Order: sequence, then C-alpha cells, then structure tokens
Amino acid sequence: MHLDDEIEAVLLRIGHRAGMLARQQRNMLANTYLWYLLIGLLLLLVVLLQSALKRLPVSAAMLYLLIGVVLGPQGVGWLRIDPLRDSIALEIVAEAAVLISLFSVGLKMRVPLRHRDWGIALRLAAGALVFTIMLLSPLAMLALDMPLAAGLLLAAVLAPTDPVLASDVQLRDPSDRDRVRFSLSAEGGVNDGLALPLVILALALFGTHERHHLLHWMAWDLLWPIPVGIASGWGCAYLAGKLTLYMRRQDRAAIGLDEFIALGITGVAYGAAWLLHGNGFLAVFAAGLALRRFEVSEVEKTGSHAVPLPQIEAAAPPEAPARLMRALLTFNEQLEHIVEVGVVLLIGALLRPAHLTLIAVMLAAALFFVVRPLSVVLTFAHRTLPASQLRMLSWFGIRGVGSLYYLMYAVNHGLPRELAEQLIAIVLPVIAASILVHGISATPLMARYSRVRLRRSQPQQEIER
Repeated sequence: MHLDDEIEAVLLRIGHRAGMLARQQRNMLANTYLWYLLIGLLLLLVVLLQSALKRLPVSAAMLYLLIGVVLGPQGVGWLRIDPLRDSIALEIVAEAAVLISLFSVGLKMRVPLRHRDWGIALRLAAGALVFTIMLLSPLAMLALDMPLAAGLLLAAVLAPTDPVLASDVQLRDPSDRDRVRFSLSAEGGVNDGLALPLVILALALFGTHERHHLLHWMAWDLLWPIPVGIASGWGCAYLAGKLTLYMRRQDRAAIGLDEFIALGITGVAYGAAWLLHGNGFLAVFAAGLALRRFEVSEVEKTGSHAVPLPQIEAAAPPEAPARLMRALLTFNEQLEHIVEVGVVLLIGALLRPAHLTLIAVMLAAALFFVVRPLSVVLTFAHRTLPASQLRMLSWFGIRGVGSLYYLMYAVNHGLPRELAEQLIAIVLPVIAASILVHGISATPLMARYSRVRLRRSQPQQEIER
C-alpha cells in the first residue's frame, strides 16, 4: 500500500504540473491574441486619426505616448521594460528608428547644395548644438550637483534635436522650399551625428570609455569620423543609384523591390561608415541626400521631370530616377511611421511616477524656454533672419528618439548604475515633455507661420506683376 500511495502522489504531482503548464500555455496564447488585437487596433487608429490630428493641436506621438503609459507598468502592465535591464535592446531599437528617419530626411532635401539656406541650416545644426551644451552643462551641474563629466554627458544626450518626432515641422515633401522647415529638417539630420563625439568625450572624462588624449579624441572621434562618414555614405548611395538606374534602363522590369533598395542603402552606408571609423548617422543622412542629388542631376541631364504618382508607373526610362526616388521616399516614410509608433510606445512604458520630479520639470522648462532660444539667438547673432523665422527655430528644438539612443549608448558603455538612474530620471521626462508641449504647439504655430509667410509674399508677387 505504501508503494501505491507513493505512485499515486507522483501521478498527482505530474497531473498538477501538467495542469499548470496547460494553464500557462493558454495564458500565453491569450496574451498573444490580445497583442495581435491591440497592435491591429493601434495601426488602424493611426490611419483613421491622421486627418483629424492634422486639424487639432495634438500630435500622433502624444497619442502613442499615452497608450504606452497605459500599457506599461503604471497601467495594465502588459508592456514591462526596464531601461537598465533592457538597455541593449532599447539602444538598438532607437538606433534603427533614427537611421530610418535620417534617410527619409535626406531624401526630402532637393534644395541645391550651394543654396544659401544650406548655410543657415548647417549653422543652426552645429551652433545650436554647441551652445546648448555650453549652457545646459553648468545648469545641470548646479541644479543636480553633478560633476563636470556627468553634466557634460547629460547636456550632450539632450542637445540633439530629433528627426523622428519632428515630422510636423519638417519638410513635407521634396518640393517644399520653406526655410524654417528646411532648417529644422537639416538640423535634425546633422546634429544627431555631431552629438556622438561629445557623448564619447563625456564618457571618456568620466572614465567609462577608452581614455584618449584630447588631441587623440579630436583626431579619432571628431575630425576623422565626420568627413569619412559623409563621404562613405555619399559614395555608397551614389554608386547604388547609378547601378540601379543602369539596370532599370536596360530593362524596365529589372530589380524592383524598392523597399529592399532603401533598406540596403541604409545598411550599407551605416556599416561601411563604422568599418572606416566614420560617423554612421551622418553617413545615412548623406546617403539620402546623395540619392536626391543624383536624381536631380539625372533629371537635368535627360530633361525629364518628376511626374505625378498616378503617371509614374507608365514612365519611360528617362523618368526612372524620379520614379525610384518617389518609391524610396514613400516606403521609408511608411516605415518611419511604424517605427515611431513602436518607439514612442516604449518611451511611454518606460516612464515612472518617480521620474516626474520638480527638478526634471524645471530642467525641461529651462531647456525649452531659455537654453534653446538663447542658443539659436547666439548662433545667428551675426546674421539677420526675419523675426518670425527666428522665433520658429528657437521654439522647435524637439527632443526625442535621438536622446533616448544616446542615453542607452551611455548606459551600455559602463555608466555607473547610480548615475545611469539619475540620467534616466531626467532624460525620459524631458522627452515626454517635448512630445507634449511641441506636439500641442506644432499645428497652431505652423499654421500661423504659414499665414504670415503668405501675407508677406503677396505684396512681392503684386510688385513683380
């Protein structure tokens, strides 16, 4: 009987264990189905609300952020991520989002490289970045009692403006020639790459990155990577454009799969730049810009022009460059929207009530209302810009996915846990605040700016008549 009792107990334990596993499996399947339902509803919501959101002082990113908070640990708890435990995955996701956006920004820029607006845009990208770091570093050191290296790191993480979340104030399409939109687009495309050497310098000063002599850092992390990144990205894209166009002109049906071309050029430009120790972000931005310049040069040589989308499928070989650029830009913009949804959801899920401190709110307010405007004014101190343009450039310094990437980059390069937690508690609320305040103000301010610009252009048109 004793043996029978033991066998019965074992069988009961096996049955109990099997029951638990079956319940866990059913729960996992139920959660999987819920995620399918949730993602499907979210993607449909993105499409259905696009036209409505354009008329309201609300951005799509604000909606994604709210959904992320609801799904995160502070809500229903379906999306549980930790910025320290999951820092590598977060860095990769943010990096991919920035790369996709940088390529799209480059593709939209049809302004000739010798145009004066490029000088304004590049001055804004470099000058505002440097002045923001110069102003924000001592402020962080005083307000947060940080050492020099930590203050510099926080400023470098928050200094770059975002190419992912700034679609409402960037160029709408390649034909858009508005100076403000062009300058903000170029700033987001350039300063994400320019911030990297400054983040590396801060990590080196803190002792968590390879220590270099200052001259070594200038040569190996600043002066070499920037031109090499631009040159490698430009060269890869130009060669890819030449090869693709050659094959398409040989056979109109050749190649196809424009999505693979966009992703392939982005990957090749980024990878080649890093193999040459170049700046990968600048390489991808330069790749998008090079493809657009390639299209312009081909159009000028053949005398063709960009045709509307309904006519483009039947385009003759001379229109192949316009067709290719339109296809690449359309795909990349769609991919950019999908990535934006995912990344902003993650940012919302990362937020904690403990992050919403008075010091974080004050630092965000100082960045948006003092540091950014002052950095723009200092950048253009010796160049006169219309007051309406200067005000728009001063306000729309949107922080977002680029700052998340550099925050995770710093965490993954040996940042002490205490400092990492302190930076996370500052950077995430600043990103969320930027999504909110800039999202609310983008639609009305851009509409007002467009009306002012239209009124000023009408007298000039009448004079020309």
